[in-house]
Amino acid sequence: MPPRGSRGPLPSLLLVWALAACAARASEITFELPDNAKQCFYEEIAQGTKCTLEFQVITGGHYDVDCRLEDPDGIVLYKEMKKQYDSFTFTASRNGTYKFCFSNEFSTFTHKTVYFDFQVGEDPPLFPSENRVTALTQMESACVSIHEALKSVIDYQTHFRLREAQGRSRAEDLNTRVAYWSIGEAIILLVVSIGQVFLLKSFFSDKRTTTTRVGS
Repeated sequence: MPPRGSRGPLPSLLLVWALAACAARASEITFELPDNAKQCFYEEIAQGTKCTLEFQVITGGHYDVDCRLEDPDGIVLYKEMKKQYDSFTFTASRNGTYKFCFSNEFSTFTHKTVYFDFQVGEDPPLFPSENRVTALTQMESACVSIHEALKSVIDYQTHFRLREAQGRSRAEDLNTRVAYWSIGEAIILLVVSIGQVFLLKSFFSDKRTTTTRVGS
């Protein structure tokens, strides 16, 4: 029986879970990229660290952007032009500052909204004692299953939020175009109606004048 005031192994399991969740660094940013602009980000990475860069253009133009990733020596590790979304995984070959940039310089009047997720390192196992003699307990196995399920849920939620934001942007753009088209049609109908009124008025005026002259 554990001493009075102790809650058993649950706090320890939660502490291990929290430490494991914070071990791998991840940066998720959504930012505005103006037209004719370029935005760069920098990350200190140790040699041998596995990293993943994932990005997606949420709004703007044709939903495309240029992406470029360089190592500390300026060697290009990844370069894509006018991509809507992509994912790239690499292992750092040396210590130093890695740079990745997003460019919208090819666009002259359309700004973009870009989301990226840059993960540095891999998540360590929830229970890292590899040389343990006994198997995982039922509670430990349940914690591992819940941990993996939550990571999948977070990934799905992120992708669904991005798709929802992209769909909302397209719907708003379509709504704006329909509104402008409707205003244009209303103006054209108004001009045509006024033109018809003046045309009919001048026609009947000419006819009345001709009738008066014939009668006199």
